[in-house]
Amino acid sequence: MRKRSFILQFGIFAIISLALALAVAILNIYATHLPSVPEVSFSSAEKVDMKEEIAEEEWCLILVNKEHGIPDDYEVELVELSNGQCVDRRIYPALQEMFDTARSEGIYPVVASGYRTAKKQQSLMDEKIAAYLVEGYSLQEAKEKAEIWVAAVGTSEHQLGISVDINADGVHSVGSEVYDWLDENSYRFGFIKRYPEDKIEITGIRNEPWHYRYVGKAAAAEIYRSGVCLEEYLEKY
Repeated sequence: MRKRSFILQFGIFAIISLALALAVAILNIYATHLPSVPEVSFSSAEKVDMKEEIAEEEWCLILVNKEHGIPDDYEVELVELSNGQCVDRRIYPALQEMFDTARSEGIYPVVASGYRTAKKQQSLMDEKIAAYLVEGYSLQEAKEKAEIWVAAVGTSEHQLGISVDINADGVHSVGSEVYDWLDENSYRFGFIKRYPEDKIEITGIRNEPWHYRYVGKAAAAEIYRSGVCLEEYLEKY
């Protein structure tokens, strides 16, 4: 009986794997045809300092989304983290400080995904489209649904090196604990939750409580205080 059950499970796994492989193959053939935030107050002196800091940190205020692609001449100098993920060298000190502070308070975050090459980003997109194809969606429908969750190559902040997906270590903390801590404290280290649930119509990306973007302490504090997303902040300033 156990042997028969094992054979049945193996058969189901083989069928699913074959379906995914066929979906990816179809994609490759047709791809070329695809057309209330807590109030934070600042003194006048602090506001002046914030403006000066914002001017000094324009490199980390670059806007990348579906309408604004990564500049062709964009370059990034990477530093490798202890788990093999990489980030822009310039954000490493702030990221390390944030993680050290979190751990001192009993929260244990890890960088699940940092910098991505164009090839890696395309691979993630292909996998997401393939998954929707297996569910029975048409190629165009699968592509549209995939783009809600995965940014197209050249429009992903992960290719900048200044955005990270942060999750729990799974041993000392769980995801919700990490997400709550980041939501309340990340601005103090220059990071913002890039895709809030109430800004989907503006960002074009579903709520991602794990995706954090470095914008500098001054900009992060103002974004946190006013409850806006990066697009709204840049439009204002």
